Amino acid sequence: QVQLVESGGGLVQAGGSLKLSCAASGRTFNRYTMGWFRQPPGKEREFVAAGSWRGSTIYYADSVKGRFTISRGNAKNTVYLQMNSLKPEDTAVYYCAAREGSIAAMEAAEYDYWGQGTQVTVSP
Repeated sequence: QVQLVESGGGLVQAGGSLKLSCAASGRTFNRYTMGWFRQPPGKEREFVAAGSWRGSTIYYADSVKGRFTISRGNAKNTVYLQMNSLKPEDTAVYYCAAREGSIAAMEAAEYDYWGQGTQVTVSP
């Protein structure tokens, strides 16, 4: 079993920045990809960003392109989401997810493990 723990959420004013972290522990696959999703209040969970094992392929939702950056730690068991120029519409619970394999995916159904989520609130 893989455990994912997110941190770094909080309250920030529009235009500000936050950096989310997600650490994987427990049984980890030889290679696995990690991604970020979010669920705004009253809405469905949506894709935010994901990167392949080697980081050669990275996907972003159109709504966050140019503002958010996903990266992996050197030990590969940590993934980060740097969020800049935050907008009120970025307010959501942000979830880290992991899946076995080296290819990044944008569909939630492709992921096997999920963190508990961290709240990000952006005030106007």
